Amino acid sequence: MALAQPRPPETQPPVESVREAAPVSARSSYIIGPTYDWAFFLLPPLLALGLGIAISGTHFSDTPVQFFGQEKTWAGLMVGSIIHAHLVAVFFRSHGNPAIFRLHPLRFVLVPVLAWAVIRGSAVVAAATTVLATFWDVWHSGLQTFGLARIYDRNQGNPPAAGRRLDYWLNHLLYVGPILAGATMLDHFSSFESFEAVGMPWLASVPARMTATHRAWTMGVVAVGGTFLVFYVAASVHLVRKGHHLSFHKVFLLVTTGACSIYSWGFNTWGEAFFIMNLLHAIQYLALVWAMEGERLRERLRLKWRGLALALFLGTVLTYGVWAELMDSDLESLWSLTLVVSLLHFWYDGFIWSVARKQV
Repeated sequence: MALAQPRPPETQPPVESVREAAPVSARSSYIIGPTYDWAFFLLPPLLALGLGIAISGTHFSDTPVQFFGQEKTWAGLMVGSIIHAHLVAVFFRSHGNPAIFRLHPLRFVLVPVLAWAVIRGSAVVAAATTVLATFWDVWHSGLQTFGLARIYDRNQGNPPAAGRRLDYWLNHLLYVGPILAGATMLDHFSSFESFEAVGMPWLASVPARMTATHRAWTMGVVAVGGTFLVFYVAASVHLVRKGHHLSFHKVFLLVTTGACSIYSWGFNTWGEAFFIMNLLHAIQYLALVWAMEGERLRERLRLKWRGLALALFLGTVLTYGVWAELMDSDLESLWSLTLVVSLLHFWYDGFIWSVARKQV
């Protein structure tokens, strides 16, 4: 499939920028272009859900296979590799973009080394990092959808601050709520069990205590979430009546992502919740990084064809992804490196893409 080509970086403002470089009437309602946006930003929730349902109960999803001493299913290897690939892709944005790198040299050079040393040197920190990465990933996923939704809203000519807080909390509700209230709650909190090995039984017992109180969490999420959704709709109607331009792409993205999250995390009917939700998130992220850095990468490497740059980009991140997924966790130095990549992905994303700032 031919992809819509974004404008070169020197003529295209970064996705996170909201400076009025062109009149609102001249701005496209898309982020990159119709084909690119629908393929990689808007349809992934539905496509990932469909694929997850299609592979459920098949040999691809259920039959274990040996890979270099690791027992995994083909589906597990696929989604695990893509997860790690999208995590390391942030370095194309942080270290591969000179303009970004110059803004935060200490964060990009010193912090990774110190983080690896601390994680490698302390079993307690390593256990805590495992838990942190699990729940930071949930928070980060909500912010990614939030950022895309805000850009679609901005492209309709709306002020950046209008409805921002509503969208912020809606996206976290759509990700965190189904996890706390639904069928995959224990899968997320099981990371606390790693504290047992470092002599912290109280923290290691968190999964058991969450299971014992799960009904209360479910009722609380349903009550608070239902109330917020009513408030969100009412507040959105109020904004529209005041002249706010409703973005179809934003609404489509939020509805499909929210429905996919509730159905997958909340009910996990097909047993493929982690496959579905991580696949859609990774596809959106890899597409976003390529759209912003692809042309710059081609120019820096002096490649004639953009396809060669794309092959290099995907080949690099997927090679790391497969390696990280198949890497033996007993190799503590290398395992610590994968934890560092995960944490830096979440942290770098927060200030590189401006999701934490009131720009989008």
